[in-house]
Amino acid sequence: MIEIKNLEKTFYIKASFSNRKTVQAVRHVSFSIPSGGAISLIGESGCGKTTIGRMLCGMETPTSGSIIIDGQDLSTLKRKERNRLLQKIQLIHQDPYQALNPTHTIQQMLAATLKKMARQKKKGPEWVRQRMDELLRLVGLDPETILFKYPHMLSGGQRQRVIIARALTVEPDLLIADEVVSMIDVSLRLGILKLLRDLRENYNISILFITHDIASARYLGSNTELYVLYKGMIVEKGYTEQIIRQPHHPYTQALLSAMPILNGIEKPGKDRFVLTSQFKQSDTDPSGCLFADRCPFSQPSCSEKRPELVQDGDSYHACFFPEVRNVAAESV
Repeated sequence: MIEIKNLEKTFYIKASFSNRKTVQAVRHVSFSIPSGGAISLIGESGCGKTTIGRMLCGMETPTSGSIIIDGQDLSTLKRKERNRLLQKIQLIHQDPYQALNPTHTIQQMLAATLKKMARQKKKGPEWVRQRMDELLRLVGLDPETILFKYPHMLSGGQRQRVIIARALTVEPDLLIADEVVSMIDVSLRLGILKLLRDLRENYNISILFITHDIASARYLGSNTELYVLYKGMIVEKGYTEQIIRQPHHPYTQALLSAMPILNGIEKPGKDRFVLTSQFKQSDTDPSGCLFADRCPFSQPSCSEKRPELVQDGDSYHACFFPEVRNVAAESV
């Protein structure tokens, strides 16, 4: 079990010699990921979802809040114990072309970590080779044709599968998949998403799926939760399929409205709309709703006070004037 409680991250940017700006990337975010569970974080670029992932795997330090792994708060642990727990959380990078060392073969990359694991388990070289074969087959690759190749000799989909295999070498409890299908061919994306779902269902590995595409989140399997982020704040959360079918928050509806439609197979929801203004990150915090300046349904009161995340049936939203709108694609 991994718990996130009131996580915040503020970046300090030096705008000039005497002026320093602040950007609050994450605001009071809380969620938990049970063993074998999966949640998705969605939102535009700059909404804070990648920052959350980087804090979870130890690449960024939270400004405040807690990250609790198996009942232990990381901030209270010594470095050695903290690193031991963080090893159980592995990040799958967005760019499969830059995440692999171009001068090493796939065998060299996998063996580097597996040799350390072998020493911990008191295993010999034969275990290392056997484990490499197992991991490559697990992610859908043939060891005989992959092990001695360099990254440039592989396709984008093969590289991403190698990255997943490398993450699995340390036997993680959680995989953070940060836009894992955004830079590979459309024809290969479904295979990677299915692989993540299989790892969750068959090996009890938890998944934190970071994406800007709500449709991709559907493929992680049943009982997955969706967290919609805007400027670092959770504005809506609930079960994935329920939010897609019955979104309450205008920002969630805008994301769904932006999903492409398959002509002849689907038709757009009758309430679909398009945002006319662009996302802008500011160093000044408005007193009201963070989405008010872009929301086509905002009222004057929206700029006066910030809405809190409240329960509405089985879902939660942060909106003073929530209304379910039919924006998802429908079958013809």
